[in-house]
Amino acid sequence: MPTHGEKLAESLQILRELQESKGFGAIKASEISRVHRERLSKSGFLQAVSRGWYIAINPAEQQGDSTSWYTTYWQFCSRFLKNKYGDKYCISAEQSLLIHAGDHSIPHQLVVRAIHATNSTVELLHGTSLYLLKSPLPNTANITVLNGIRILTLTSALVNCSPIMFDRSPVAMRTALAQINDASEILKPLLEGSHSHIAGRLAGAFRNIGQERIADEIVKTMKAAGFVIRETDPFQNQSPVHLSIRQRTPYVNRIKLMWEEMREVVIQHFPQAPGISDDPAAYLRSVDELYVTDAYHSLSIERYVVSAHLIEKVRSGDWDTSVNDEDRKQRDAMAARGYWQAAQMVMGSIDEILLGAQPGNAIYTDHGEWYRELFAPSVNIGLLKASDLAGYRSGQVYISQSKHVPPDSDALRDAMEVLFELLVSELNPGVRAVLGHFFFVYIHPYMDGNGRMGRFLMNVMLSSGGYPWTVIPVEERDAYMASLESASVDGDIEPFAKFISYLVWESMRGNPVAQLENI
Repeated sequence: MPTHGEKLAESLQILRELQESKGFGAIKASEISRVHRERLSKSGFLQAVSRGWYIAINPAEQQGDSTSWYTTYWQFCSRFLKNKYGDKYCISAEQSLLIHAGDHSIPHQLVVRAIHATNSTVELLHGTSLYLLKSPLPNTANITVLNGIRILTLTSALVNCSPIMFDRSPVAMRTALAQINDASEILKPLLEGSHSHIAGRLAGAFRNIGQERIADEIVKTMKAAGFVIRETDPFQNQSPVHLSIRQRTPYVNRIKLMWEEMREVVIQHFPQAPGISDDPAAYLRSVDELYVTDAYHSLSIERYVVSAHLIEKVRSGDWDTSVNDEDRKQRDAMAARGYWQAAQMVMGSIDEILLGAQPGNAIYTDHGEWYRELFAPSVNIGLLKASDLAGYRSGQVYISQSKHVPPDSDALRDAMEVLFELLVSELNPGVRAVLGHFFFVYIHPYMDGNGRMGRFLMNVMLSSGGYPWTVIPVEERDAYMASLESASVDGDIEPFAKFISYLVWESMRGNPVAQLENI
């Protein structure tokens, strides 16, 4: 008689074959027998999403963990909607615009237009849902498929979106508008639909982002066609900006706009910079004295099981992989050793800045070395492949329990370039620290180590203003992650700015591991 393990292995093999043939996002109940479904569900490998639909999950996830759902959300929606409507659906203009603007965050509710929909809600996992709106569809030429989801083309989405989007999501709208290279792209749907009112709104929107030529051509052409047009600026609360067009990725303009919008919030909350120390050696000693504390908290935030004893052992040189087999095999020991090696490189970067190097340029030059040292010990003993030190990731990455989806590998290099441009041009060291950290983890350029790298970057930028090294306590991990999520998904930097500002204030008062009772 087969053992429980053998039975489970059989069910897992069937699950694997389904994933390989159908994709990793969604599994129909009819595709797997009840026996296998129940066995996989009981063992924590399968979770019901809605009636007749499942996703594969990681059995190590704790109850309430949303990671598996968020990482498969768009794949699930793609297969679910294709199964239900074939090619007779598209998502809303508003959600289409967010995607065109590089925002792939998981929405609370995805509005789906379909001829045969029933104006009903399909409840999904973790508070998400689909609203199936009975609606005629635009011409198929106005629909495109991106990552398996049928969305409106950029021009169709701009013409059909609600005016409230300009006020509610100005960064996304400006980013989307900047992808229009010529007025002819937008004029065709405006003229065909006799959309004089929308034409006036879009002309004002293009003028707001510095695209005068496109705005003028919209107005002149609509008038020449006999339409009465009144130009209005829909960005009522946004000062005009000038955006670059013909960018390969929307993230360049998106990050620039977010930075400009967020920096004023950071300045409002951040303490005034003390100024670079006139005694670099003393500053570096103060950083070194905090190493054990910082390493413990930074590694613990990433769920490594570390202790101050292990960190001190690594630091003192007592840890030796050649004679201690237990240390050699321990992943956590590798993380601790890598953190120590990376910290030495970070200290070198701080020294450069204290001696006059431009902060943004110093990090641009040095951050690859930090990353290599962070993971070199794991490569040296075979826990990771040598190719893992190659640099920026070449595949998609997801963040545990986050609705934010980082840029794909094709976009992240442009995103990193614009981040370093902003760090170089930014004069306020507090802004460099807060937004440097935030945007580094927002982009998530590496497959692993982004949090540690982001905290290193933050502290190097703090040193450029004379602020002390600041530890983010593991006890405040939930508040830390929630504030990053708020900035990534909702564009609200204030919680993160207040969080970091409070810790910096406490560090300046001599309390390097502050709790947040008073924030």
